[in-house]
Amino acid sequence: MAEEGQVIGVHSVEAWKEQLQKGNASKKLIVVDFTASWCGPCRFIAPILAEIAKKLPHVTFLKVDVDELKTVSEEWGIEAMPTFLFFKEGKVVDKVVGAKKEELLLTINKHAAVASA
Repeated sequence: MAEEGQVIGVHSVEAWKEQLQKGNASKKLIVVDFTASWCGPCRFIAPILAEIAKKLPHVTFLKVDVDELKTVSEEWGIEAMPTFLFFKEGKVVDKVVGAKKEELLLTINKHAAVASA
């Protein structure tokens, strides 16, 4: 299991469900990076996401490889990589498509601020 303040790689459907349940229980914001090994923009944004995760230990960051977990990415309608889904209490509250650092930061801050209030 990863430490607080890290991006956690999810490699099975069981692990995915477990992480979502944990998020529901803790009411934490969960940011999921749907990525692919062959995706250039995904490789660009990965270290940026890791930096953000270090600064926000109260937010859970997950990474899902769309090729590895096809069923999960299909279930959530992921069509482009990277796609970031924002979960609160089991529901998707926001979405950012593409390696857009500023938009990603703004969206995380918008929902993370609500979580700590």
